[in-house]
Amino acid sequence: MSAPAKPLGAGLTYAMAATTGLAVANIYYNQPMLGLIQRDLPGAMTALVPTVTQLGYALGLFLLVPLGDRVERRGLITAQFVALAMALAATAMAPGAAALLLGSLVVGALATVAQQIVPLAAHMAPPERRGAVIGKVMAGLLVGILLSRTLAGLVGQQAGWRAMFWLGVPLALMAGGLLRAMLPVSRPQQGPSYPLLLGSLWHLWRDLPVLRRATMTQAMLFAAFSAFWSILALYIQQLGQGPAVAGSFGVIGAAGVLAAPLAGHLADRRGPRVAITAGTVLAMVGWAVAGVSGGLVGLALGCIVLDLAVQAALISHQHMVYALRPEARARLNTLFMGGMFLGGAMGSALAMVAWRAMGWHGVGLMGIALAALAFASHHSGRARSDRAPYAA
Repeated sequence: MSAPAKPLGAGLTYAMAATTGLAVANIYYNQPMLGLIQRDLPGAMTALVPTVTQLGYALGLFLLVPLGDRVERRGLITAQFVALAMALAATAMAPGAAALLLGSLVVGALATVAQQIVPLAAHMAPPERRGAVIGKVMAGLLVGILLSRTLAGLVGQQAGWRAMFWLGVPLALMAGGLLRAMLPVSRPQQGPSYPLLLGSLWHLWRDLPVLRRATMTQAMLFAAFSAFWSILALYIQQLGQGPAVAGSFGVIGAAGVLAAPLAGHLADRRGPRVAITAGTVLAMVGWAVAGVSGGLVGLALGCIVLDLAVQAALISHQHMVYALRPEARARLNTLFMGGMFLGGAMGSALAMVAWRAMGWHGVGLMGIALAALAFASHHSGRARSDRAPYAA
């Protein structure tokens, strides 16, 4: 895709950050409302809503995101937001569990419009500012992840679970309209057909060891991140606190995320590897503080450090990955983010096992171990041939 003529100013950067957060939030709305959904639509199938939504997101990463390397991206982003609004409306009107699961699958797939925006921001940014731009856009994404649970919990409690999905409709249309008005028209280069585009994912994975290492490292960090957020509500309930306190941790975590664009500036000045190393170490520190804490203050401090660590490494990894093959940034994003979210799913599953076996301290030990694996992955086997692609 050739470079857009319109420069990437501060207004457009913040618009891309906000719409990225609005897009990704849709896959997390159902989590705090699952009890409400099950009371309204009883049956075992409704318990699968979060899983099916995540599955839809994974499908969208591999089936829709690669289109960004072939299709004019402003039109693609607009169309995907409009389709997302329609899927949210269908989900809000679901008469039964089967319709709800189908709607959730489609919502998850279309919410990957967030992953169309991120590589476009990297493409539009000048090389000397790419880390800072990615940092701001990814801060928007993680704020969307964190605050979506807080918003859905409040709306669901006051107006019911369907109201949250209805609220998502105008939010999606607003995001699509904003980017339609602000984004320049891209000029995609003539690329391979769609089947060949999907087939090239394997070749990119095989040929780029930097991509493989970045994906594995970030997957372990996101597993540690997901373990914290998967068990947090259960632990807070064990401490005698209610859902409102659990929801407030979304705001607390966002404080760490908002500081993370500093990692983008660090990647621009010192290179991304320093920030990644710092992120893996801070993730261990964050889990050590949260895991040994017996109270909410230590838990909050650990939450901020952990979220900052994961965001710092994520921005820096994207800085590396997007530099590998500029003409294939959407496909590189598919592989990197797909691996990251698979790691998150693994972390959530392992955390539940650790929680049942050893409680919160066991989850903390597991989180430290995952962050240590990320540190080892980042520092393993750096041969000269591994450095060459990033140097380009």
